Amino acid sequence: MNIDWGSLGIVFVIALGSVVVLTSLFSFGVVGLSQRDSARAAGGSGTGPLAGAVVCFTVCAAIVAFGIYLIVA
Repeated sequence: MNIDWGSLGIVFVIALGSVVVLTSLFSFGVVGLSQRDSARAAGGSGTGPLAGAVVCFTVCAAIVAFGIYLIVA
């Protein structure tokens, strides 16, 4: 049995990068939602942090959907 170590390394690096990006985006989305609550409590509208959170969660969903597409196709 031969293992293509170069391809395995590429898969590992891409998977690690994807995990870091996806986790960071989700974390930024959660932070945006909490900042919205803080802004609303202080009397502001909180639409800026909410828009950022929505963008982060949308990008997360797109990355997950693309990953599922790659697996199925």
